[in-house]
Amino acid sequence: MQIKSPPFRGRGGLAKRIIPCLDVKDGRTVKGVNFVDLRDAGDPVELAWNYSNQGADELVFLDITATVERRKTMVELVKAVARQINIPFTIGGGINEIADADALLNAGADKISINSAAVRNPKLIDELAAAFGVQFVVIAVDTRYIDGKNIVHLNGGRLPTERETLEWILEAESRGAGEILLTSMDHDGTKGGFDNGLLKTVNDAVHIPVIASGGAGKVEHFVDVFGKTNVDAALAASVFHYGEILIPDLKRTLQGNGIEVRI
Repeated sequence: MQIKSPPFRGRGGLAKRIIPCLDVKDGRTVKGVNFVDLRDAGDPVELAWNYSNQGADELVFLDITATVERRKTMVELVKAVARQINIPFTIGGGINEIADADALLNAGADKISINSAAVRNPKLIDELAAAFGVQFVVIAVDTRYIDGKNIVHLNGGRLPTERETLEWILEAESRGAGEILLTSMDHDGTKGGFDNGLLKTVNDAVHIPVIASGGAGKVEHFVDVFGKTNVDAALAASVFHYGEILIPDLKRTLQGNGIEVRI
């Protein structure tokens, strides 16, 4: 099995990453607010090419209805993207077993992301880490604040669980997760800023990279999230898709604020 090796970064110390996220539904990129009210944002392969040229450090593709519809993630999309870009990218959605991950990694993905399947079957994390290495396994966590607790949600945010977010993330790390993609559903799509309190709590508790997701609305939000939480990466969607923030401008501002990035 020929799998290219992605850059694996520990917490802190290296350049912070800027990661556009492409939520894919029926072959198109979509974006919503608080995980609903989806609207079209363009062709995922074209967007990927554009972001690669703009200076994005990585990309994340999430097939947002794969788990709900019991579909497998789109191997053909992975192949098309891999032909167009030369930066690492992660793909998630509908990955339930080793064979799913194997197909995606061999199609050209650098990492795979699992969310609902990992909560339902935590041993899947152990199996994926053993089969491919921890650096290939990203655990995506969708969380919402309910009754004084941060609660993990499944199926694209539709289904609350009884798992508390930090407890689950620590278990995922212990089982072999190489990275955590943490999305605050309360902040997602609102453009009001990242959930810096939760992100700092999680980042201080783990020893693997954390990607902040949910709430980016302006450049200052990226300055804040790196300055206040020290996460390894910040992810956003609509502000990039609709040209509200351009990655070269964002990186220059971050650099001007003393935050190390790759220009």
